[in-house]
Amino acid sequence: MKSLKKQRRIQIIVLAFVALGLSTALIGYAMQDGINFFRSPSQIAAEPPDPTEVFRIGGLVAEGSIVRGQGETVSFAVTDGGATIPVTYTGILPDLFGEGEGMVGQGRYVNGTFEAIEILAKHDETYMPAEVVDALKEQGVYRDPNATDAGPATN
Repeated sequence: MKSLKKQRRIQIIVLAFVALGLSTALIGYAMQDGINFFRSPSQIAAEPPDPTEVFRIGGLVAEGSIVRGQGETVSFAVTDGGATIPVTYTGILPDLFGEGEGMVGQGRYVNGTFEAIEILAKHDETYMPAEVVDALKEQGVYRDPNATDAGPATN
């Protein structure tokens, strides 16, 4: 009788682990299209991703790089101060998109050009995505928009 109880417990434990493993695998499979990794232009230049991989790139729109093509096609470059990556996008750009402004794009890196399927721009004057701030800080080109250029405070 005791060995039957022990056997049942072991079966339940094994079944629970199998169910847990199966549910984890199914969740991972379902989310694989929704998971996009962030890369800075320097990371892309150092180690280009596969053309089939969808990821996010972020940085500042390089000064003088915006070129409008036919229709809604726009070409520009994104930089983090260490590297500059050319970007093409077909669609309507956000209102706050502009040269020298922070942006995040989602798409693929094909033949040396990032082909964006979505472009996000900052939503107010001081906002910049945390990933972009981190990438700019790594390159030493980040300027805090809230910092004042006045000298030290005196009492």
